[in-house]
Amino acid sequence: MPGYNYATYVNQIALLAVVDPADPNFVSNIPSMIEYAELRILRDLDLLVVSGSIEGYFLTVGSRQITIPMGAMVVSEQINVITPYPVSDPELGVRNPMTPTTKEYLDMVYGDSSVTGLPEYYVPFNDNLFLVGPFPDANYYVEIIGTVRPQSLSVSNPTTFISQYLPDLFTMASMIYVSGYQRNFGRQSDDPQMAQSYEQQYKILLEGAVKEEVRKKYESVGWSSMDPSPLATPTRG
Repeated sequence: MPGYNYATYVNQIALLAVVDPADPNFVSNIPSMIEYAELRILRDLDLLVVSGSIEGYFLTVGSRQITIPMGAMVVSEQINVITPYPVSDPELGVRNPMTPTTKEYLDMVYGDSSVTGLPEYYVPFNDNLFLVGPFPDANYYVEIIGTVRPQSLSVSNPTTFISQYLPDLFTMASMIYVSGYQRNFGRQSDDPQMAQSYEQQYKILLEGAVKEEVRKKYESVGWSSMDPSPLATPTRG
């Protein structure tokens, strides 16, 4: 397998940082180091692998709200109303996609609970609440599609997509964190360019990773999966 598992990742970072991988101070910082590196990569890259859906949440008659647990969905991209009720599995029912809109539009057009029907529009109100319009005329289950937060690298979860397929970026992001951690024993003051050097290398590697993710989604040149070429312009088609 390419990339790291948890043990090889820890050993590699310890080697680059010139610390004992069993050092208690280093070990206590590993979870924070991983969290920093993973969150930075996940926010910088719109990874296809973190696309997912959550099911089992519902609309009830007389309420225009869909409530989900905090953190269940990072970014919502689509909400489908599943018919007929009480079917909750989208594969066993019919998906009825809603169109995203603004709260102002919902309040103006569907602000009255007497206006009912199969919901056609939705808007995120906050991180765990969506509003829909019109007000549902029956109980409905929904399917929410978007970006979900994957499980982090740990002893109990020894491999992740990032550790396996983006190990170079993972290393640089981790070393940016480690550079700050090492202020405790003077390494950063000895070499003030250390953190900046890792930051620069991270940004260089990020450019290639962004291009690869764009190709996966057929959002590259000409809305294709082709690697952009400075010579092949204008595009064929």
